[in-house]
Amino acid sequence: MKKSEFIAQDLLSKIYQNSGSLPDKLPPERQLAEEYGVSRFTVRKALEKLVSIRAVHIVQGSGIYINPGVSSNPLVYNSITEKKFTEISFKMLDLHKRRPDKEEQQVFDLNTDDFIWAFTRLRRVSQRNVQIEYSRMPAREFGDLNQKTIEHSIQQYVLSKGYVISHSLTRYQAVTVSKEQAYILGCKKGMAAMHITNRGFLQGGKVYAFSDIIDIDYSCTYVIPFNQDNLAFRQK
Repeated sequence: MKKSEFIAQDLLSKIYQNSGSLPDKLPPERQLAEEYGVSRFTVRKALEKLVSIRAVHIVQGSGIYINPGVSSNPLVYNSITEKKFTEISFKMLDLHKRRPDKEEQQVFDLNTDDFIWAFTRLRRVSQRNVQIEYSRMPAREFGDLNQKTIEHSIQQYVLSKGYVISHSLTRYQAVTVSKEQAYILGCKKGMAAMHITNRGFLQGGKVYAFSDIIDIDYSCTYVIPFNQDNLAFRQK
């Protein structure tokens, strides 16, 4: 792990460890450099990470302030959410409307005579191909889905329709890149990757998107509360 990444993780750990009693500021940059035995440049890189994930904000001449509510989010950040939209771009590879299969009928609560949108897009981060995303959305609610929307933000599109996004259900599985995927991503076949399956939910429980994603540069940081009941159950 890079020193700057370790410092970012350690500072996050301290924020969560002392979420009820920690002052609203971190020590100044110079003090952090001395405590970690690194250059101020390395500390600055770590702080840039914390700023990018909205854990802190820096007021020039005043200090490094911890943002309210940062310790209440179980997903601290991942390799996508830490990036600004200006660093991310999409390219649509395919879009078509079709009947849902049995699995999709279950996910979206549809009938055999309903339609869904199915699209594939390539996600680029900092000018590098990192993700292939295959997604499905119910056509009844999102009849005007188009290339411009797919190459922008699906969540912003859903919000613009007047819906309220509630949460997502995500599963991760380590995989290797297939020959076809390697060609699209510009990497070697057999390269390690993360297969991410995600369902996005609207307020009220309806699924608005069901996605399968292959990511060759995925990392994430979570905070997981200790569950005594789960531990007891697993020990039986």
